[in-house]
Amino acid sequence: MSYGSSSIGSGLKSSSRPFEFGRTHVVRPKGRHLATIVWLHGLGDNGASWSTLLETLPLPNIKWICPTAPTRPVAVFGGFPSTAWFDVRDLSEDAPDDAEGMEASAAHVANLLSTEPTDIKLGVGGFSMGAAMALYSATCFVHGKYSNGNSYPVNLSVAVGLSGWLPCARALKGKLEGTPEAPTRASSLPILLCHGKADDVVQYKHGENSADVLKSHGFSNLNFKSYSSMGHYTVPEEMEEVCKFLTSSLGL
Repeated sequence: MSYGSSSIGSGLKSSSRPFEFGRTHVVRPKGRHLATIVWLHGLGDNGASWSTLLETLPLPNIKWICPTAPTRPVAVFGGFPSTAWFDVRDLSEDAPDDAEGMEASAAHVANLLSTEPTDIKLGVGGFSMGAAMALYSATCFVHGKYSNGNSYPVNLSVAVGLSGWLPCARALKGKLEGTPEAPTRASSLPILLCHGKADDVVQYKHGENSADVLKSHGFSNLNFKSYSSMGHYTVPEEMEEVCKFLTSSLGL
């Protein structure tokens, strides 16, 4: 089954109006609550579709929080409104990043996690544009603050990105320099990235390049899995890998 299959690439400057997020869907743990993960959908999707899939996974100790992105004009759709974590125009190395949109969404994700009990392990994950936001959140955690200088309020124990990419990759080196704790946080954060070689929306090379950039900046606890015939969707084999990764990384 495909979720958020219209999700795509990098962004551009967003308007300065307030961002109004949609409905948040929560999947309660069926067993003892040991971890909470915010899972982020792709462009044009919503939290409900992914909550339906996540509820079927054999991970009884995880609480899933599936928010819905704001509805905003999206450049890749010619300005037509769609649910999007940030604005996007195309996917290229030179495309500008919508820093304002990403900051607002990263803060929303962190706020959702900040109310969890202190003994619960926290994580972020997502598909396509949601994967991009999960990785952006991971870099904020490692940096210890947002780009505007405000402190990042939660400790992440895991990050997962499916069919996505790393936004603001060009600025990552400067973002992490000057933070003494960054190397330790980067090397100790387990990250799973998965990408299909037949992806015609977010090309495989962008997922692969993102993994290489993260590794080159000290994110050494990163696993990159490729799937030769998979397009811009998820398959059972990939979700089995996610389950295995989360069980191991979170000690479930």
